[in-house]
This record gives sequence, C-alpha cells and structure tokens, in this order.
Amino acid sequence: MKYFSSRGGMQPQSFSEILLEGLAPDGGLAVPDHYPQVSLATLESWKNLRYGELAFEVLKHYATDIPQADLTALTTKTYTEAVYGTEAITPVRDLFDGMKVLELSNGPTLAFKDMAMQLLGNLFEYQLARVGQELNILGATSGDTGSAAEYAMRGKKGVRVFMLSPAGKMSAFQRAQMYSLQDPNIFNIAVEGLFDDCQDIVKAVSEDLPFKSRQKIGTVNSINWGRISAQVVYYFNAYLRVAAKVGDPVSFAVPSGNFGNVLAGHIARMMGLPIRKLVVATNENNVLDEFFKTGVYRPRTSKETHITSSPSMDISKASNFERFVYDLMGRDPKALKALWDQLAKDGKFDLSADPRFKEVEAKYGFVSGCSTHADRLNTIREVYQRTGTLIDTHTADAVKVAKPYVEVGVPMVVLETALAVKFAETIEEATGQVPPVPKAFEGIEKLPQRVVNMPISVDAVKQFIATHTHL
Repeated sequence: MKYFSSRGGMQPQSFSEILLEGLAPDGGLAVPDHYPQVSLATLESWKNLRYGELAFEVLKHYATDIPQADLTALTTKTYTEAVYGTEAITPVRDLFDGMKVLELSNGPTLAFKDMAMQLLGNLFEYQLARVGQELNILGATSGDTGSAAEYAMRGKKGVRVFMLSPAGKMSAFQRAQMYSLQDPNIFNIAVEGLFDDCQDIVKAVSEDLPFKSRQKIGTVNSINWGRISAQVVYYFNAYLRVAAKVGDPVSFAVPSGNFGNVLAGHIARMMGLPIRKLVVATNENNVLDEFFKTGVYRPRTSKETHITSSPSMDISKASNFERFVYDLMGRDPKALKALWDQLAKDGKFDLSADPRFKEVEAKYGFVSGCSTHADRLNTIREVYQRTGTLIDTHTADAVKVAKPYVEVGVPMVVLETALAVKFAETIEEATGQVPPVPKAFEGIEKLPQRVVNMPISVDAVKQFIATHTHL
C-alpha cells in the first residue's frame, strides 16, 4: 500500500513514512492508493476474533511495510483488558427505540480517542526505534485528543509532545487530565483563542518545511493516517456484534468535530462493510450539517464559532473533511486542490449543482443533523430516565440527531465520545445527578497543573518548541 497527497504534490510513501508526518508537503493529507476490499466471507471469518486480532486483520492492509509478526505484537500489546478495563474493549449496549451505544470510553482517558491513540503511541515508539530517530509531536486539542495523546506518549522513548489547547474553553476535568501530567516529555500550551486558532498554528508550523524537518515535527491530530486507520477497526467490531447476520445493514451515528471519527466509518464502508447510513451529528457549529444538506462548505471564522456544552465539537474547519471530498471528487487531486484553492480565496465552495454531490447519500450513506444545548439537556435527561445511565454531551448530540434516521430492522449504533464525568456540570444541569468519578481520577482537578499560556502566535510556539527539545 502506498500513500499520496490529496492535493497531488507528494511522492508515493509507505505507511511508516507517513506515520511520523503531519500534513503532506503540499498542504494536503495522506490518502491510500486504494481501499482494500473485505468480502462477506472474510467478515464472517472475523466474527469470533478478539479486538486485537481484528485490529491486525484490518490494519495489515494499510501498514503493509510493517512485518506482520511485529504488527500482531503491537495490536496485541495495545488492546488488552488491563488497558481498557474489559475484555470486549468496545462493548455495545442497548439504548432504546432501535438505537445502541458503542462504548469507546473505556481507555485510560475515558474518551474514544484512546482507541487509536494507544496504538499510535506503540507504533511511534516501534518505528522511532526502527529508524533510530526522535520525534516532537505537535498537536491541537478541543478536549480529548490532547489527554489521549499525552497518556499514550508519556514516558515513550524518543518522543516529546507539545499540545496546544484553547485557554479556558475545555471542561475543568479535561484541563486537569492534561495539565496535571508532570512527565518531562509532555508540554501543554494554552492558546488565548479557540480550537481553530490552535489548529491553524499546527498547520502553519507543519507547512514550514525547513523548521518541521529541523525540529523533527510529527502529529497525532486526527489528520494522522495511523489514527484514522486504527479507528476503522471499531466499526468492523461493532458491526460484527450487532448485525443479525453478516451482510445485513447497520447504521452509525457519529458526533463530529474534525470529521476523523465519521471518516473512519466512511473508510470501513468503502472497504465493503455493510453500513447503511453514516449520520453526521454536529452541535451549534453546524458547518458539516450545512454541507450535507446544501452542498455548500463554508467554515466559520473564530468570531462565528460558538462555545458550547459539547466543546470537542466546537470546530468550524474540519481537517479530515478533505479526505472525504477527495473521494467525492473521484479521487482526483487536481479537482480537490481547485476546491481548496477556492476555499482559501472565497472562504467557501459550493457543490450543490455537482451531480456527484447529489449522490452523497445514495453512494456514500451520509446524512446529517445538528443539536443545541436545550436538545443536549433533553436527551441526557431522557436517556437517564429511560435507562438509568448517564451519557456525555457529545454522545447526546448523536442520539438526538440519529432519531429521525432510525429504520425498522436496521440497528442504529451511536458512537460514544466520552464518559459523562468529563462534562459533569452539564450532566448535573440536565439530571440533577453528579456523574461518578472513576477511582483513578478522584481529586484530579485539585492536582498541581503544568501549563504555559501563549497568545495566538506561530512564532511563539516555534520558539517554545526550539527551546524545549531536549529531554
């Protein structure tokens, strides 16, 4: 398997080469030269695999330059009951009205990002040892990516993490998870802006190729293909747990911010997994909902971006969306680049008249909707009253948006984002209940925090990285 840039300006590279990179040199994203096809017979043969075994079966198609014995060892080491607290790794539980919840928050930081990030930490350490290199990871987080990356990389040899987050815009629990880490290879930078400002800084640093090369900059944001490919696995796993028989359709509802989570579902579907609908759930920052309903993609400015009670979705520039549009445009890098050039010039592009957009549901299964704070409260309350369980705010957005798309006889699997405790304030507002804190995190908000505050400045971040690259 070889990888190219979505914009056409990168020589073919292997999985291991793109694993340690962020953006492609031309500003595009790494995309595989094809989607491997998985037959129904193969799917049937995977039904009784453990999660780590299934991860190997899926990932061996993408990481073709890693010896299979090594890849098996990596997936086996990553997906264990000791790390995820359950042998099932990602259990599925019934909700109501044809909906189910895929539990993705059993990892060390209680969020779905752990599913890919734990593997990425092991892959990074493996690859860096293989080539005798070090890596400075630069990332941006709206909440859960940062802690998942830091917990996956803490103590890893040859790896440092520089994580940008929007100052004061995450929940107190999310901040404490990141900022309380005292490991010498972890650096937290709170930027006086929004997530999109943090993401823009990461992209600007990545586009400075001499600096990127000199400082050995890599990324763990959802643009990292290693992360996306690892997320594909839980769609296969969930499907095999809920389909009455292999070949029957299953739909998925996915809370969407940077579009990586639902993109993994798109990839699984392109590989042949019988997914009927992929429901893109947004909050008040409904850029993606607007696109799937109208064909117009218009990212908002920082001033237009809402601060909401589902903060991990407070994103108006969905980085991974480029990978889907690449497929939508027939995997034509020239057509993709023309759209992104137009986006840079006009702040939007419009595919409403393009016949390819008109097939977006029929051909790719995408539908969408949005949710508000009032919707969130009502959904959290309803789920608690009907099931006795507490769900987090992002998962609530997906439950609300999924409802109109539930079809008789087709399971609707809602992807859980995080444990409710990470957003305790809103949960209490909705239900009057304070979510229980897992024992490992009791008192975390009172621990000393280690964080550096910075203005929105590419140069300031570069200078900080340059002066903190010795462990």
